[in-house]
Amino acid sequence: VALGSFYPRSVLHYSLTLTLSVLLSCSCPALGKKKLYIGALFPMSGGWPGGQACLPAAQMALKLVNKRTDILPDYELELIHYDSMCDPGEATKLLYDLLYTEPIKIVLMPGCSSVSTLVAEAARMWNLIVLSYGSSSPALSNRQRFPTFFRTHPSATLHNPTRVQLFQKWKWTKIATIQQTTEVFTSTLDDLEERVKEAGIEISVRQSFLTDPAVAVKNLKRQDARIIVGLFYETEARKVFCEVYKEKLYGKKYVWFLIGWYADNWFKIKDPSINCTVEQMTEAVEGHVTTEIVMLNPETVRGASNLTSQEFLAQLMSKLGGKNPEETGGFQEAPLAYDAVWALALALNKTVGPLKAKGHRLEDFNYNNRDITAEIYRAMNTSSFEGVSGHVVFDAQGSRMAWTLIEQLQGGSYKKIGYYDSTKGNLSWYGNDKWIGSGPPADQTVVIEEFRYLSQKLFVSVSVFAGLGILLGIICLTFNIYNSNVRYIQNSQPYLNNMTAVGCMMALAAVFPLGIDGLHVHRRQFPVVCQFRLWLLGLGFSLAYGSMFTKIWWVHTVFTKKDEKKDKRKHLEPWKLYATVGVLLGIDILSLMIWQIVDPLHITVEKFTREAPKGDLDVLIQPLLEHCSSEKMNTWLGVVYGYKGLLLLLGIFLAYETKSISTEKINDHRAVGMAIYNVAVLCMITAPVTMILSSQQDASFAFASLAIVFSVYITLVVLFVPKMRRLITRGEWQSDAQETMKTGSSTNNNDEEKSRQLERENKELQKIIQEKEERVSELRNQLSERQALRSRRRASTVTSQNHSPPPLPDSKISRNNCHTSRLQLLYK
Repeated sequence: VALGSFYPRSVLHYSLTLTLSVLLSCSCPALGKKKLYIGALFPMSGGWPGGQACLPAAQMALKLVNKRTDILPDYELELIHYDSMCDPGEATKLLYDLLYTEPIKIVLMPGCSSVSTLVAEAARMWNLIVLSYGSSSPALSNRQRFPTFFRTHPSATLHNPTRVQLFQKWKWTKIATIQQTTEVFTSTLDDLEERVKEAGIEISVRQSFLTDPAVAVKNLKRQDARIIVGLFYETEARKVFCEVYKEKLYGKKYVWFLIGWYADNWFKIKDPSINCTVEQMTEAVEGHVTTEIVMLNPETVRGASNLTSQEFLAQLMSKLGGKNPEETGGFQEAPLAYDAVWALALALNKTVGPLKAKGHRLEDFNYNNRDITAEIYRAMNTSSFEGVSGHVVFDAQGSRMAWTLIEQLQGGSYKKIGYYDSTKGNLSWYGNDKWIGSGPPADQTVVIEEFRYLSQKLFVSVSVFAGLGILLGIICLTFNIYNSNVRYIQNSQPYLNNMTAVGCMMALAAVFPLGIDGLHVHRRQFPVVCQFRLWLLGLGFSLAYGSMFTKIWWVHTVFTKKDEKKDKRKHLEPWKLYATVGVLLGIDILSLMIWQIVDPLHITVEKFTREAPKGDLDVLIQPLLEHCSSEKMNTWLGVVYGYKGLLLLLGIFLAYETKSISTEKINDHRAVGMAIYNVAVLCMITAPVTMILSSQQDASFAFASLAIVFSVYITLVVLFVPKMRRLITRGEWQSDAQETMKTGSSTNNNDEEKSRQLERENKELQKIIQEKEERVSELRNQLSERQALRSRRRASTVTSQNHSPPPLPDSKISRNNCHTSRLQLLYK
């Protein structure tokens, strides 16, 4: 009565009935055999009713073990079991019953992971070994928390080495994951993250959900996930793939990795929680890969039980009474329960000798005897035998190490494509994997780097113009040198014009390296091309523009200063002009040398927005463009552009100031001013525009090169063509050449001397004229004073005539004549 009041009647009735049935069904043990009791929890119902097939399998193993004379000959194993319903609360009550009722249990055998976690954590307090047949939670692989736990069901993390092996086989380095938020899947994913990190594989996207996977699937799509590992239960799997169908996250670009213990037709089962049809689900899941622990030995070998895997299945089907395996819970895990009993029996058998040597016996076990527990632990830890589920061996955490079956859904049904032995790292591959595309998809969108090169038609066209311009420069230079003795040419400072022609040709030569890119030269040689661009353009500008700037500066200096300084400035020697050009050229050379020593030019690559090619290709084009650059490129360009810009502005000002001046010293200064206008305008427009268009290679090159070509053509035409035309139309080069042959080089010196002498005489005459004008002005003042004096005297004379006779007419005439003659003499 007391016992009935403590336990529920249903439990008592079930246990008494079970005990009676066991006694009636089992043959009487041999005399002298001692019983060893195993306390087991088989979930006959609940979330995982694995006991429906695992309990008959364990009973089959016990029957065979007890019949063997070479295994525990002096003992008989007996199973005391309850239905845990895979519920930790129910399991707690049943565990209390097992521990506090006779007989003493030497080992505990729980089922599902949640119950095993409870039992294994409590068992160490009673010095009990725990051996599970149906627990896959990775959390149980913790020796500090579960020091006496073993399991014949491999950990869920055993899938991970297989997954990593497949990732490496298919050359994937980037994966994504989506998991249901439960402890078993979280710990599995944590283990996967560590393993892929060691293998050099990146988890780029990690999504999780509790009940609704819609947002998680959308995030996978948005972040371009391609290789996706899914960890969730079967019901949630249907929800996930319904969303996968909606987001089009399937097909030849994607591969899904799922758990293999779903039912074979899981995606065809009607589920009211989703709104996708069977056809849509079938389309979405096609081609996915599953990894499943091998729970039945694929090879025909006889292990410790002297049964092959197929013979075991036949006996199990007979014991189940012809039940449909797909409707029997735990049918796949039944071989694990069978081998769990054999692992326990072999381990106990192994402890008999060592315990006898220490004066102990298995029947002496109690919950306080640590020595016997330690010996059983040692025997279990070293277990190794062939079972119906394969080779049985435990790792350091007590988890079963087993093979993994790899399957792929092909045409709506699963096909075996390989096995993986994690103990040996051996992948057995059938080679029958099938893909929607031409092969395994890429782990991410394939990005093809494609360099943008200059249009060759544009380069050739501009190069032709540049070549013709160089030819024109050679013609102009030859003409200027050949006619350097002609007076008209000499009066244009031909040496400065020669510098202009050479500078123009150097600037045109810079067009060729401007158009050379990675299509023509190797990447290592590109910095040399950058140097040619910089030096040819910089020195060409300094020679061409510097010589024109010197001319216009000299004209402005001479003809816009005060008179007392003009005479000194007019006799400026030619070498000073050349020295001015040399100073400008030296500044450029010095600045370019400092630039290249301190911060040399090197090649840089600019990346643009990725582009999708035409057609259904799983690639993106990454446009690249090579540039010549340095670390502080903007600073250097600011200095150079600032200096050159000031020269251009000053040149424009000087050209404007001297536009109305005429001088024979530099007879082409107006043409120089016109050339300066054109060069300045083109340069000031081109410099900022090319910086803005630097990312558009064709536009940038066209703008810069055509600006160079046009400015050079304008300069050469304006400076040299009028000279050619004058010499040809007037024939001046003939008379001047003949005169030069007769008089030699002294002609120019005589003309110069005559000119100077005439200027001096002219200045002296101007001074004399000025003195005379001052004298005339003085005499006019004196005359006006005398006339005023005479007027006053005449007035007094008229008054006196009233009292005296008038003067004689002759005297008046003579006085007037004298005055007139004096005036004439004065003006003379």
